[in-house]
Amino acid sequence: FIPCRDFLPRGSGIVTRRPLILQLIFSKTEYAEFLHCKSKKFTDFDEVRQEIEAETDRVTGTNKGISPVPINLRVYSPHVLNLTLIDLPGITKVPVGDQPQDIEYQIKDMILQFISRESSLILAVTPANMDLANSDALKMAKEVDPQGLRTIGVITKLDLMDEGTDARDVLENKLLPLRRGYIGVVNRSQKDIDGKKDIRAALAAERKFFLSHPAYRHMADRMGTPHLQKVLNQQLTNHIRETLPSLRSKLQSQLLSLEKEVEEYKNFRPDDPTRKTKALLQMVQQFGVDFEKRIEGSGDQVDTLELSGGARINRIFHERFPFELVKMEFDEKDLRREISYAIKNIHGVRQVGERCGGGSGSPTGLFTPDLAFEAIVKKQVVKLKEPCLKCVDLVIQELINTVRQCTSKLGSYPRLREETERIVTTHIREREGKTKDQV
Repeated sequence: FIPCRDFLPRGSGIVTRRPLILQLIFSKTEYAEFLHCKSKKFTDFDEVRQEIEAETDRVTGTNKGISPVPINLRVYSPHVLNLTLIDLPGITKVPVGDQPQDIEYQIKDMILQFISRESSLILAVTPANMDLANSDALKMAKEVDPQGLRTIGVITKLDLMDEGTDARDVLENKLLPLRRGYIGVVNRSQKDIDGKKDIRAALAAERKFFLSHPAYRHMADRMGTPHLQKVLNQQLTNHIRETLPSLRSKLQSQLLSLEKEVEEYKNFRPDDPTRKTKALLQMVQQFGVDFEKRIEGSGDQVDTLELSGGARINRIFHERFPFELVKMEFDEKDLRREISYAIKNIHGVRQVGERCGGGSGSPTGLFTPDLAFEAIVKKQVVKLKEPCLKCVDLVIQELINTVRQCTSKLGSYPRLREETERIVTTHIREREGKTKDQV
């Protein structure tokens, strides 16, 4: 006789609103404890459920808000294997209650934090009454595990499929194959939970469903919650065995690195001039790297709210500057008149005599004289001056803003920050003068 414990909150809508890190630990006595209230041991598992709900509300509020801060729960029992499970919120598309507009992306980011780790197995849960190709769980699992090497598929709600349909092809790993395959389960409905249906009775009903269903009876021994527990235990054990050597070597290299650092700090002297110089050089070098990244792109701190740095400068050159040029007024009639006057004024009195005399080699009608051409062109080119200088001003302003953003990391050293900004800004202003002269 092994007692079954029911302590995870269930309900409609988004119920899991914070990650729950559940550690199962083999022990002679059975109790549970939370990391946020370690002094208290829970023996009543209804109280465990209430505490999960209360702790969720403490951080996220009572109106469907979410948080990436996990709840840590340990369950000690003689009926468990040492195992760590992480229960994550389901992916939601439309915000409700106090949820932010980008709820879908927040939950996806939260899930990716956990499933991206090479050492973790992914339990991708998909209801059978939806198209497997549209499964968000499988889609996200594929992003971080494209070969399907550490993904286990779980198909739920097999009893709710339309009459005449089944998930046989999926469960036989034919439709979207995974190396570790798929396991079908039939959980209690919300009505069963509200009616306090015993887990043991639910497991018996699940077993009966698989044995009596014509599409699943031939694989009934490979279906159901007990088989899922057994597979999880086996596969996790094998997975740990496979990943342990690399994990051990990683830990050893980290340990060596930390020991080396400890040796350094044993003889640490904060007033050592060489240490100060080294720190200063590192900060200045970091400033240079950050500035280059912001101008060239691919920075580690990508701004998602507005354009900045190189992107804004790019827009100034390719959008703002051309727009200013297009705005310039230009009248072809006036220009033709100006050209005509310029040519006539260049020739002065000669144009009359040449026309009357009709001498050979008259230059008046064939070529525009250089001086006339130069006078007209200069007058047109000068119109470009204002938008060009305006463009320079905008770029300079963005460079100075970028300098200020890059010196934010020097906040602990206000004098160094101020001096760095002053020196770099002065240099930019010097280049501004030379640039405007060239323009």
